Amino acid sequence: MARRRARELAFRTLFQSERGSEDLLSVWTSVRTELGEAGEDDAERSYGEAYGDPLDSRGIAFADSLLKAYDQHKERIETILGSNVSGWSFNQMAQTDLNVLRLAVTEMYYADNPPEVAIEMAVRLAKKFGGDESGRFVNGVLAKVYREFKNAADDGATSGSTHEAAGELGPGEPADPVAPEAPTDAGAPEPSTDPVAPEEDEAKRER
Repeated sequence: MARRRARELAFRTLFQSERGSEDLLSVWTSVRTELGEAGEDDAERSYGEAYGDPLDSRGIAFADSLLKAYDQHKERIETILGSNVSGWSFNQMAQTDLNVLRLAVTEMYYADNPPEVAIEMAVRLAKKFGGDESGRFVNGVLAKVYREFKNAADDGATSGSTHEAAGELGPGEPADPVAPEAPTDAGAPEPSTDPVAPEEDEAKRER
């Protein structure tokens, strides 16, 4: 649960930064201050009051790592996405979907989770905050990104490179993604609304 909440917090922060054309890490500092985490010893309590469920220090650290990794590797992440979205520019895409994709690719390449987990959680996030077709669109794009990611991992293993080609892969070859929707062509859906949807039922499992 903590990481699901952390992804939502990171998404809201990135959305706010992009919508206001503000520096991402400055927005993140403000968000943490507003939620009472900065300078607070009881982070679990303060985040629990804001989000309904506790987000402990590990969850906060996960959100922090996603946002800082995206900020540091933004150019590469944008290039990966641009090569896997067919027929649409970032300006034409719904910003909700685009920011979900940005964080998902960040998690796939720069976090310690299996990539299929990042895909599944991104699809759920898109369904919660996006439009009717957001889940299918995000899944379709990430299925293509995953194939590219896996090919890079295989190439890195063949050449003897460790983690470099695949972007900090964990040990072993990742399994094929098992996302809730079947992969579709990566054409963008109709623009979605701002991320103010009510909470969905708890996920059956949190990874």
